[in-house]
Amino acid sequence: MSDQAIFTEDFKTSPYWWDDAPPETCRDPLPAEADIVIVGSGFAGLNAAIELARHGKKVVVLEANELGSGGSTRTGGMISSGQKLVVGGAIKGIDPELFQRMIADSIASFAFIQALVEREQLDADLFISGRYFGAHTQKQLASLYKMGDILHRVTGVTVHNIDRSNQDAIIGSTFYHGGILVDEYGGVHPGKYNRALRELARKLGAQLFSHARVTGVTQQLSHKTVLTERGSLRAQQVIFLTNGYTDSKATPRLAQRIVPVKSYQIATEPLPAELIARLIPSGRMITDSRRDLIYTRPSPDGTRLLFGSRPGIMDCDDKTAARRIRKRMLAIWPELAPYRISHAWSGYVGMTWDKTAYAGEMDNARFAVGCNGNGVALMSWLGYRAAQKLLGTEPRPLSFERNTFRPIPLYNGKPWFLPFVTGWYRFRDAVDKAQDRG
Repeated sequence: MSDQAIFTEDFKTSPYWWDDAPPETCRDPLPAEADIVIVGSGFAGLNAAIELARHGKKVVVLEANELGSGGSTRTGGMISSGQKLVVGGAIKGIDPELFQRMIADSIASFAFIQALVEREQLDADLFISGRYFGAHTQKQLASLYKMGDILHRVTGVTVHNIDRSNQDAIIGSTFYHGGILVDEYGGVHPGKYNRALRELARKLGAQLFSHARVTGVTQQLSHKTVLTERGSLRAQQVIFLTNGYTDSKATPRLAQRIVPVKSYQIATEPLPAELIARLIPSGRMITDSRRDLIYTRPSPDGTRLLFGSRPGIMDCDDKTAARRIRKRMLAIWPELAPYRISHAWSGYVGMTWDKTAYAGEMDNARFAVGCNGNGVALMSWLGYRAAQKLLGTEPRPLSFERNTFRPIPLYNGKPWFLPFVTGWYRFRDAVDKAQDRG
């Protein structure tokens, strides 16, 4: 297949999720004042708006671009409980008592999103299917088994050790050397979930405005003034829930502490039902043990394969990334070679120095950031808990609210070091694979 032929005639460089649930524009004039201004219309911002509006607060949500156009609707839509804290390595160097509270909050986030979707009957395509972590090398299989034991012990999730001879019941590929299956994992349609949250927030009385980029917050004696590109408004409280889209102009100190890492994804054209059922039986989420990992899943309607990865050491445009990511996909499933790519897109993940989330006060406002690649459930929870903090209703202190959120050395908001990190990850992965063959 020629280079250009790998794309469908209607190929789009926008998220697959937007086909069913596109972002919104609302350029209505901003109100003069509000009780609470929320910056960001992602899962965190909308869940905060819902909780605050439910308790009678006059809430205004401001988005720099279209409502629902940021990282929340550019994600893979996977949800989990406390696994990411263990898998991502955050367990290292954290006080054991604090870590247990972080795990408890992470587990609560998984329960929260499920309960919210069910209670409010949100159209979100929520599906709890499990997630498979494939071993890129034989040596890494043993490491995955150990990690599975830790996951079960620390978080209480159900973990199954899978060897290569029987993994075809989970993934139709011989690429991996076995792996672990975690039952407590699932997915949503992030576009639909964001749209449903917008609808619920409005129903409860919150006001949502697009194209109202915030440029700063000033503290007055009796209120705060929120400055935007289309006017200013007064508020008693302000919350920045901007994660990987944190703006150094609006929140200069916060921007020194969170790194936006670009994540890329592609979607295939519709596949034969029998093929996708063989590639990923039971519709599970898939990732692997590489440092420069991949993540993949079927679309919620079971018609396409969605595949995410970094395209290389350097960032690039979405169409170039699609060509490179497709090669990584074909390494796992060569039988996808005849099928074309219909969508390619990217978005920013908010990363912190220790791979954990943070909440607190900075730049004359409250904040909650740092999904570290686990944002759907966690950011929903952090938005809800940020609202509880302002309402004075939180049942216990949030574990992620700490005074240890330090700026990243030599970082000015532009992640110049990411190519070096990615290159190092890929080099280590190549060495591991070469040793495995030897």
